[in-house]
Amino acid sequence: MSTSMRAMELVHFGDADTAFAARELPRPTPGPGQLLVRVHATSVNPLDLQTRRGDYRDQVALPAVIGNDVSGVVVGTGPGADDFRPGDEVWYLAPVFAGQGTYAEFHVVDQALVARKPEGLSHVEAAGLALVGVTVWEALVERAGVQAGERVLVHGGAGGVGSAAIQVAHALGAEVVTTARAKDHEFVTGLGADTVIDFSAGDYVPQVQELGGVNVVLDTVGRDTLSRSPEVLADRGRVVSIVDIPEPQNLLAAWGVNATYHFLFVSPGRAKLDALSRLVDRGELRPVIGEVVPLSDIADAHTLLEGGSVGENRRRPRGKIAIAVEPDLG
Repeated sequence: MSTSMRAMELVHFGDADTAFAARELPRPTPGPGQLLVRVHATSVNPLDLQTRRGDYRDQVALPAVIGNDVSGVVVGTGPGADDFRPGDEVWYLAPVFAGQGTYAEFHVVDQALVARKPEGLSHVEAAGLALVGVTVWEALVERAGVQAGERVLVHGGAGGVGSAAIQVAHALGAEVVTTARAKDHEFVTGLGADTVIDFSAGDYVPQVQELGGVNVVLDTVGRDTLSRSPEVLADRGRVVSIVDIPEPQNLLAAWGVNATYHFLFVSPGRAKLDALSRLVDRGELRPVIGEVVPLSDIADAHTLLEGGSVGENRRRPRGKIAIAVEPDLG
């Protein structure tokens, strides 16, 4: 068996078309409690764009292999890694800023973070759900504690996190309100949204107020959604934001509605993946894959996620952009 692997390394911070280079790197070796996984698919996330641009350059030493989603097959185990066997199909969210990332043919991970892939999902679908699904579960269940009958506002419902959040909130028994462009209204309604607001056509706040406000706001877009959340929250409402805050915001209005704010930087874990698998098995959650790009074209995937064009008239797709990885099995 070859001792090397193909990977796409981040070699420069900056524009996607100059940031990455194809490399042959040593294949990692699993240590105690670790698995060696042959990566069949990964995906690109906003965190990857921020990392590539240099937003986290203090945490990332170049050259680096980035990426955090994995769906693949176990091909080796380290001492004490007894939860899985070679041949098991698995999926997981790799720890952020900790070791080699997932833009590579092979990846090493602690078995405690790994779950068995849902049988009903392909590797591409599972890789497209790992980070966003864990983020949504932590946001809506562990942080906001969404209950049946509550009303949840999901900003950016047509995006990767938003499309998963609509489905999870609906599965929890919540009434789901989301913002999306007019062309995406039918799409997000099909995911389970009860009310859709065209955020490009004017102020969303009065329309949410007409509904009687919401119990939970999930902020996936940033900008002024934090400072304006008290305008749409019912008493004791909760706000969960997954977006970096580039500038301070005035949140004093949140006192008037006894609001609770959560700022979430996702953490991996098997229990969250297993919870998501149960929703998948019940037909209540399905990843939305808008585009599949080969690993060698990782720069194109970044460009698409940023809203740029690649090829003929290709723009940012709905849902997730997945990366198909074709490992050398020699």
